[in-house]
Amino acid sequence: MALVEAADASVLEGLDVLETATDVGPSRRARLWSAAWPKLAALFLVIAGWQAVVWTGWREQYLLPAPGTVLRELRSMTSQAVFWKAVGITLRRAAVGYAAAAVLGSIVGLAVARVRVLRVAVGSLITGLQTMPSIAWFPLAILLFQLSESAILFVVVLGAAPSIANGIIAGVDHVPPLLIRAGRVVGAHGASLYRHVVLPAALPSVLAGHKQGWAFAWRSLMAGELLVIVANRPSIGARLQFSRELSDAPALLAYMIVILAIGIAVDAAFAAADRSLRARRGLTLA
Repeated sequence: MALVEAADASVLEGLDVLETATDVGPSRRARLWSAAWPKLAALFLVIAGWQAVVWTGWREQYLLPAPGTVLRELRSMTSQAVFWKAVGITLRRAAVGYAAAAVLGSIVGLAVARVRVLRVAVGSLITGLQTMPSIAWFPLAILLFQLSESAILFVVVLGAAPSIANGIIAGVDHVPPLLIRAGRVVGAHGASLYRHVVLPAALPSVLAGHKQGWAFAWRSLMAGELLVIVANRPSIGARLQFSRELSDAPALLAYMIVILAIGIAVDAAFAAADRSLRARRGLTLA
């Protein structure tokens, strides 16, 4: 009798596992669909609105082409080697400039957060630099570096570093004092306290600062590539400027779509990192 009951329990347990396994697929698909359909609906509405404006005849189609014309141009561009070379150069500039801004912003942010004198001296200056339009730096950058890669990277770094520094400062400021006292009780002091207690607690604000810093870096880079055309160095911004000079509206809008797509892709990466951080800290609903 005991063996029969054990066998029945084993069979029921197997059925429960099988039922759970079959439920995982649909629920995962449902989650993917629930996350995807608002984006698809928004994309459809944008394209439909764009097409509706074209149909009204508000502008001639050589000035404002239809979505289909632009998408065909975009497909044609992706088959050209110069397009991918331009994308590669722009992405390399973005990576180098953002990495340099992250290092500089982190050093400045940590220094200002730890040293009270620096906070009083340059705390408001960092915020002022963050609010300064990146386009205003280009006359100085061109004066210092001429029309070169350095001029573009100079403005990218100055555009992104203050946001990253402010993210670190804000994160450190919002660490609960009780947490710091608890860290000192268990023997964490000085650099060890910052490494194991303060910085992990400040990580959400630090991540937000890096996300905002990327946004400023990307905007500064696009402005730089429109203003500073480096010889034999095609880039997305340079191709956009050439399309404007040639009055090639389909190519111009196609490159604008590429710029938007890259920005959305990087933002999605930051959003995934933020969700992972919140999940690890139990800040998401089951």
